[in-house]
Amino acid sequence: MARVLALDIGGTNTRAAIVDENKKIVGTIIKPTKVGNLNDFLENVASTIEDVQAKYGTFEIIAGGVPGRVRPDGYIYALPNVHIEQVPLASFLKERFGKECLIINDAEAAALAESNIGEHRLWPSLYFVTISTGVGGALTRNGKLVQSSYEVGHTMTDYRGELHEFEHLAAGPGIIKLALEHQLCLTSPAEFFTLVNNKNPLALEIYEEWLRLLCDFFSMIDETLTPYGFALTGGVMKSGSLFLPEIKRRLPSLKIERCSLDQEAGILGAGVLGLQHLKNLQ
Repeated sequence: MARVLALDIGGTNTRAAIVDENKKIVGTIIKPTKVGNLNDFLENVASTIEDVQAKYGTFEIIAGGVPGRVRPDGYIYALPNVHIEQVPLASFLKERFGKECLIINDAEAAALAESNIGEHRLWPSLYFVTISTGVGGALTRNGKLVQSSYEVGHTMTDYRGELHEFEHLAAGPGIIKLALEHQLCLTSPAEFFTLVNNKNPLALEIYEEWLRLLCDFFSMIDETLTPYGFALTGGVMKSGSLFLPEIKRRLPSLKIERCSLDQEAGILGAGVLGLQHLKNLQ
């Protein structure tokens, strides 16, 4: 039975699990991520894998998702939330465990999970979007990743005659920045959506601008990549019941839904990546 050592590495926790050939999690171990030091980080990932192997058994391949920009060979340019750069994670783990190691961006891993295991797995193509601290995206067709920029949050967007990165206006911290442009000081996106819900006039004005930015973003992705549908997740989606129906009303020709997977998306997506690779080798 094929088994993948799946990794989901974040700025707070490192999660490692065995995922079997049925895309089921056999067992998981979670450790705090070591931040600020490359060697400590690498050793912590390795020790987490060793603990999973000792408790849940062997595996054929290592696959993982990380919150950063990754080369095709698994070399990570930077992990901003971990405060390290130039991270040779794939080569380090391959040498340490003698197993092939695949590393991709965490948005790509979550997209693989959603398009293979989630409620939208029957969609012929899916564009995964996460709106949280930043904005990430990834495209799948027939359950396989397609080369498309998960750095989509850095798309340059015109606002009030100036160019901004899209996520700097639309993601969680971006909402606070956008509000400040209109002389409204906020402490959190949740506060903003509470004001919107309470019909605060200034908040409603800013909300209209934010909705326009989001709709322009989805329209741009649709025109460029023509996915069958969009699957949304991330911290901002905690207020999705407020704004998602409005976005769908404004873009009636697009299929825009919530992601069906939550905390397990990253680890399951890494498992899917490893299983797909093993199948290709057969």
